[in-house]
Amino acid sequence: MKGSDNLVVGVLVEITSKSVDRIFDYLVPKYLEDKIEIGKRVKVPFGNRTLVGFILEKDKNSGVEKLKEIEEVLDEEVILTKELLELGEYLHKTTLASLISCYQVMLPKGYKASIKSDVKKKYRKVYYLNDYDKKLTDKQREVVGLFKGKEKLSRDELKDVSISILNTLVKNDILRVLEEEVYRLDYEESDKKIKKLTPLQENTVNNILTTENTVSLLYGVTGSGKTEVYMELIDKYLEKGLKSIVLVPEISLTPQLIKRFEERFGNNIALLHSALSDGEKYDEYRRIVKGEADIVIGARSAVFAPLKNLGLIIIDECHSDSYKQDNNPRYNAKDVAIKRAKDNNAKVVLGSATPMLEEYARGLKDVFNLVTLEKRVNGKELPKVELIDMNKEVGRAKGHFSLPLIDEINKTIEKGEQVILLLNRRGYSSFVTCSNCGESVKCPNCDITLTYHKSSNILRCHYCGYATKYEVTCPKCHEKSLKDLGVGTEKIEEELKEILPKARVLRMDVDTTSKKGAHKKIVDAFSKGDADILLGTQMVAKGLDFPNVTLVGVINADTSLMLPDFRSSEKTFDLLSQVAGRAGRSEREGKVIFQTFNPDNYAIINAKENDYKSFYKEEMKVRKLMKYPPYYYLVSLNISSKDSKLALVEAKKCEKVCHKYLDKTIILGPSPASIFKKQNIYHYQLILKYQYQDNIHEVLEKLVDYYASINKVNLDVDFNPIHL
Repeated sequence: MKGSDNLVVGVLVEITSKSVDRIFDYLVPKYLEDKIEIGKRVKVPFGNRTLVGFILEKDKNSGVEKLKEIEEVLDEEVILTKELLELGEYLHKTTLASLISCYQVMLPKGYKASIKSDVKKKYRKVYYLNDYDKKLTDKQREVVGLFKGKEKLSRDELKDVSISILNTLVKNDILRVLEEEVYRLDYEESDKKIKKLTPLQENTVNNILTTENTVSLLYGVTGSGKTEVYMELIDKYLEKGLKSIVLVPEISLTPQLIKRFEERFGNNIALLHSALSDGEKYDEYRRIVKGEADIVIGARSAVFAPLKNLGLIIIDECHSDSYKQDNNPRYNAKDVAIKRAKDNNAKVVLGSATPMLEEYARGLKDVFNLVTLEKRVNGKELPKVELIDMNKEVGRAKGHFSLPLIDEINKTIEKGEQVILLLNRRGYSSFVTCSNCGESVKCPNCDITLTYHKSSNILRCHYCGYATKYEVTCPKCHEKSLKDLGVGTEKIEEELKEILPKARVLRMDVDTTSKKGAHKKIVDAFSKGDADILLGTQMVAKGLDFPNVTLVGVINADTSLMLPDFRSSEKTFDLLSQVAGRAGRSEREGKVIFQTFNPDNYAIINAKENDYKSFYKEEMKVRKLMKYPPYYYLVSLNISSKDSKLALVEAKKCEKVCHKYLDKTIILGPSPASIFKKQNIYHYQLILKYQYQDNIHEVLEKLVDYYASINKVNLDVDFNPIHL
C-alpha cells in the first residue's frame, strides 16, 4: 500500500550484517504520526519476522511501490540524539563497521534496537494519606500515625503493616496508593569532603582550565593526587553549568575511586559499566537522559553518555588497553572523547603515570597540553625497588619465591603491615604437557594450550570457554605422564601457604572475582586488615590505595616481555611502574621487589628507577627503527574462514589489492595470526604500515564491502590496533 498523504520514514534495522547495512522505507499509520521523531525506536515487519530499528529519516519520498507499515513506536523520548547520530556516522566512517553496530555499541541493553530486549522500569507501591472524617480502629489509627509529618510512605517503609489493613484503608478512601518508578541503584549522601589541594595540584588545575588545547595529558607519578585534580576540575565545570564524563579502565577494579566520587558528589553521579545488571544500566541511562546526573563514571562505552552541556571528559589510566574495543566497531574511546570535545567546545584530560608513547610524543610536540605532577601528595619519595636476578636464585629459591622476597614478606607481616604480590597469570599452571612425548594439551577448537585450574581439577580454554577434566593420561601417547608446567596465581597461593603457613592470603584474579561484588568484597576485606597478603593478576596493580601496604613483590617481572608484540616492553614498564606505586602510599616507607630473569632489560631497569623519560627515549629508538607508532600508523587486516585453505587464498587476494592501490604503504603478510585457530575458525593477518596514504580508508572500505557479500570468508579491519 502506498498513499500520497501518508508519512514515510527511513528505518535502520537491528541486523548487524554489512550486507543489510542500509535504510529501509516504511509507511506510518495515521494514529502513530504524532509519535514519530528521528532517533526513536520502532517495531517493523522485515521479511517474515518482526524487528526493531531506529528512525533515521522522516518525510521521505520513497520510490518503492508497496511499503509495509511500522507496527509500534517504542520510545517516549528520543534515544539517538542529534549528537549520537553524528557520532555513529563518525564511527561508521573511521572503523568501517556497519552503521547499526555503531549505534548499538553506544547504548545499554534496554535501549538497543533489539526485539529480545525485555528490560523494564521498576515500580514500587507508595501510599499517600487523604483528608478523611471516618472513625478508625486502633490498628488503623496506628498506621495513620506513621504518616505524621510525611507526605508519603513506600511499601518498604510500611513493611510491618499487614497488606489487609492497607487495603482496607485504601478501600475506605483514607489512603490512596500509586505505583511510582524507582531506580535500582542507591547512592550515599554526599558529605562534600573536599581535600585542600597542594600548590602543585592547584597549578595543574589552573593550567588545564586555561589551556587553549582541547587535550591535556596529565602525567603524574603514582600517588601524586590525580583523582583530587579530576574532582576539582569537575567542580569548576559544574559551577559553569557544564557536565563531565570520567572514564576508568575497568570500573569493577576501581571501587575506591567510585567511593571517593560518591562521597564528594552524592547522587549527582551516574554509573555505566559491565558489572551492573541490565536493569541498573537502564535506570542509570534514563537518569542521564532526564538530566538527573551531571557526572557519568564508567568504562569505555560511557564515552557515549548522552549528557547535554558536556564540558569535560577525563580518561584515567589512559595507557590502558581496555579503551580500545576488540570487536566491531573497533573504536578507541580516546578518539571518540576528542571528537566529542571538539564538537562541544569541551576539554579532554588524559591521566597516567605511564602514558602511551604516542600520547607523550604529542605532549612534547604541544599537540596535547603536557602537565606534570612529579611528586607524591604526601611529599614522600617513591618506594625503593630491588631487582632479584632469578638466574642466581636457581637451586636456592623455594618454588617461585627467592629467599630475599620470603625474608621481606616475613619482616613486613611481623610489623603488622601488608603485602601485595603480582603474578600476571591466572589459574594453577599455564599449560599441561606430556613428559613422555612432549605433547601439550591444546583446546580442540583453538590453537592454544589449556590452562589448568587445580581447585576445580579442570583444564580450560580462556578463548572459547571449552573445559575438560584433568587426567594424567596423555591423549596422544596414552602414557600416564602429564605434568603441569608454568605457573598461575592458584599455584603461587599454594606455595605461599607452604612457605608461610600462618600468613593470611587473599587471591584476586578473574576466577575469584567472577561473581558480582566479589572484587569489592576482596578489596574491603584487605582494607580492613583481614589478610596479610593480597596476591593477584594485573588487577592488583591498578587504582588501589591501601595505606598499610609497605611491600610489593612481582613474582616474574618478565611475563609480558615474552609476548610477541611490538608493545611488550611498554606493557612491562607500565605494569611494573603501576604495581610499584601501590607501596608506601601513607606515612610508612615502601619497598618493592622485582624477581626477573632479565635484569639488564631496559624496560625493567627503567621501571626499577621509576624513570619514564629514559624508557621513552630507549623505546622510541626501537619504534623508529622498526617503523611502528608513533612514527607510522598501523592497520591490521584479519581474514578468517572455517576453511584454512580458503582463508589463505583470500588473504593473498587482499595482499594483491593492497599492493596495487596503496603505493606508500608497507605491507607485511599474509601470515597466520598470533592465535591461528579460534573457535574452529582459521585466521590470517596482513599488517599495513604507513605515514601518508590518503586513499587507505577508501581502498579498505571497498574490500570490506566486497567481503560483506561472501558468506564463507570474513574480513575484519582494525585501525591503530593496540596489539598485533
